[in-house]
Amino acid sequence: MKIAPIIRAIRAKSGSGLEYKIVHTGQHYDYEMSQTFFDDLEIPKPDYFLDAGSGSHAEQTAKIMVEFEKVCMNDRPDIVAVVGDVNSTLACSIVAKKLIIKVAHVEAGLRSFDLTMPEEINRMVTDAVTDYYFVTEKSGIDNLKKEGVPDKKIYFVGHVMIDNLLFQMEKLKTEDISVFETAELKQELGDYIFLTMHRPSNVDDKDTLLGIVNALNRISEQTPIIFPVHPRTEKMLASFNINLSKNIHQFKPLGFKEALFLWKDAVCVITDSGGLQEETTVLGIPCFTIRENTERPVTVEIGTNTVVGNSEHNIVEAFNHFRSGKRNKGKVPEFWDGKASERIVNILLDN
Repeated sequence: MKIAPIIRAIRAKSGSGLEYKIVHTGQHYDYEMSQTFFDDLEIPKPDYFLDAGSGSHAEQTAKIMVEFEKVCMNDRPDIVAVVGDVNSTLACSIVAKKLIIKVAHVEAGLRSFDLTMPEEINRMVTDAVTDYYFVTEKSGIDNLKKEGVPDKKIYFVGHVMIDNLLFQMEKLKTEDISVFETAELKQELGDYIFLTMHRPSNVDDKDTLLGIVNALNRISEQTPIIFPVHPRTEKMLASFNINLSKNIHQFKPLGFKEALFLWKDAVCVITDSGGLQEETTVLGIPCFTIRENTERPVTVEIGTNTVVGNSEHNIVEAFNHFRSGKRNKGKVPEFWDGKASERIVNILLDN
């Protein structure tokens, strides 16, 4: 979702001399999820597939580093662009920097200040070696300055995720929605909640997952829930023998277009995803983030996002508060206008 608009922006500058190659590390190794998103977002076939697969954080990161070093040694790029905060972001930035290749971090500077989150470690280490800091919100600028990053390296460009969202919203207007497996259910339900959940902190501990599911089951008695189930979550639900209510309609992972088709019209979204906190803010959809903190504070400060934690009581209480008519109106953050990728490409060309 983050590289698709950047690729479009590079292609729009044909003749500029800027060339690119796509490296798919294989970190998100579930074929059904990965290929669906590549097809949906019209991302070209990767030039390299590293096949990192599963494993511990150390195993996965190490495998990506070993294989990505071969790519860099073979191609000798001028810049390695990494996005977000996954293990691939960390691994590829370290490899590039040690080979004296410049690093561009798209979504730099975000901080949750929660060192129990693997993503926070990835963000911090990546930003310690980055050359081009492409920032999505002003909190990112403040965080980077506190960490000693020079002003001249920080670029407030907006958010490529929003570029992708607005592009796909336009495409959805002409989409044949009859091909979506959820189309009939959406019409039948009328009001519904859209749910995503996959973070280890929510699904890997039995008591935590049970509490969240109990809350969701209670909420679904008032408003049905549509839930595309992440492979990790599906595995842990089965492992712990935890059952979801019949009012929670489960689906295999959905492509971006079909997920957007659902959540854009939802009563609200319940999620532990970073991206959905931002996307719902832009479209004005109430969002409840089942985490203890967020590295995207602008979505709470001026957007429609509420961080509710992952306890049964807090989740239910927040939803009941919302159903009583109390909700954040929200507004769209600065530069979340669909032009972030264009700004990024122009900066890279100018430097």
